[in-house]
Amino acid sequence: MRIIYTSVFVDDQDKALRFYTEKLGFAKKRDIDAGEYRWLTVVSPEDPDGTELVLEPNNNPAASTFQRALVEQGIPATSFGVSDVQAEYERLQALGVTFTMEPTEVMPNVVIAVLDDTCGNLIQIQQTPFDEAR
Repeated sequence: MRIIYTSVFVDDQDKALRFYTEKLGFAKKRDIDAGEYRWLTVVSPEDPDGTELVLEPNNNPAASTFQRALVEQGIPATSFGVSDVQAEYERLQALGVTFTMEPTEVMPNVVIAVLDDTCGNLIQIQQTPFDEAR
């Protein structure tokens, strides 16, 4: 068994697609008309056949309530691995990305930072020694 899709709720699919591709550097994988919305996914360009992130509309009241509650509590909706959090932080800041937490070592050799995806979510980027073994 493997993970093929995971979702993040977004308040605007077009805005989310721009942010996740132009700022974070993901590649659009699927964009399929599904009536009022789209089945819209992005992937890491380093693993184009890997897990797809679904940019899921938050039009469900439960989803939007959950999304707001996470942000109010400062809890990231998901986490992305990077090899160097400080370098990624600087790259994204230069692109105008807002961070709610600067790079911080939270335990030995584990560094995280938290950014605002402009679509209703906080996203954590993390650098961990066990990610390097993949």
